[in-house]
Amino acid sequence: MSDPGTPEETEFPRAIGRPATRALANAGITRFDQLAARSAGDLLALHGVGPKAVRILGGELASRGLAFAAD
Repeated sequence: MSDPGTPEETEFPRAIGRPATRALANAGITRFDQLAARSAGDLLALHGVGPKAVRILGGELASRGLAFAAD
C-alpha cells in the first residue's frame, strides 16, 4: 500500500525528496522524457522543487543521454 500523498508511479529517484516528487507529478511529469521537455527554470518555478532536486534530476537525465530543455 502506498502513502496517499506520494504518486504511485514515478521514475525519479527518492533522493529528490517527496515535495519535489509530488510537485512534478502534480505538473504531469512522471517520466524522464517528460522531464526533458522542461527547462531547469520551469522546474525551479514549481513549489517543492529546489536546486538540489534539479541537480539530481539533471544528472539522471545525462545518464540517459537526455538534458533539460533550453530556458
